Amino acid sequence: MAPSPETLSGSIAKPAALALTMVLLAACSSTKMAYRYADWGIVWWVEDYVSLNDAQKQALNSDIEALRQWHCSTELPRYRHWLQALQSDIAARELDRQNIASHQEQLISFVPSLLDRATPLAVNLLSSLDDNQIQELSENMIESQQDLEEEFLRETPERTAEARAERTRERAERWLGPLNQRQIEIIAQWSEDRTNQTKIWLEGRRLWQVALLEALNRRSEPGFEKAITGLIQQSETYRGQRYQQMMTTSRLAMSDLMHKVIAAANTQQLAELEDRARALEQDFEALTCASAPEIAGS
Repeated sequence: MAPSPETLSGSIAKPAALALTMVLLAACSSTKMAYRYADWGIVWWVEDYVSLNDAQKQALNSDIEALRQWHCSTELPRYRHWLQALQSDIAARELDRQNIASHQEQLISFVPSLLDRATPLAVNLLSSLDDNQIQELSENMIESQQDLEEEFLRETPERTAEARAERTRERAERWLGPLNQRQIEIIAQWSEDRTNQTKIWLEGRRLWQVALLEALNRRSEPGFEKAITGLIQQSETYRGQRYQQMMTTSRLAMSDLMHKVIAAANTQQLAELEDRARALEQDFEALTCASAPEIAGS
């Protein structure tokens, strides 16, 4: 599973997707906290890349709160409905390849509406940046890219595969409990098959950043909002053909991985999976849409 993009626009444009990811990959006991504080994560990401003035922080607070209210009232019921269907399928042991692929597609289907709703937030902030802020953003993106390349590409392919397998095992164990030897082997093989994925992801990330900076340098011209919308909502098209091919292959491979790991599960693990889905659904149900405190302080 490739890492998620961490650039400024991506961070601003995907707050609800960030919340969903945090919640689904976290232990169920921390679901409410993860969802409640996801907005803080967005602000930290933004301020890692560019220093905002007071007016920008105030506008960002307002936009994030409006997005959070929409997401809580509109999207969380959809997640609960999906989790209820997942619970039903687990209980009925209807977890064949086609069924798992269907659940994966349901999760993916949540993303477009989030991006559509979040895009104006990104446009508002990016259009307010001055020349000095854009220079700061450019320098920080270059530094971040270099750091990631040094971190991920200095390792041997074997070590990279081992690290990817370790992360995947940890995520699987949050849902299934301790894995058996067959499941560990399945994950190890899946990770080895993703040999060039990190390099392609980094290449796509760099291409996307170049396109973003080109758009920002023309922010006073007509078409800026359309350019940012494309960068956010059709981001894969800016990351190159190899990236697009990788994402298509990765989604199919992930579906196959989930099927194989679950097919190798024992009764206790399936019961754990059912309990986790039920607990997560209950956590979603318990979440309220009360206003959050201001998060982008001056």
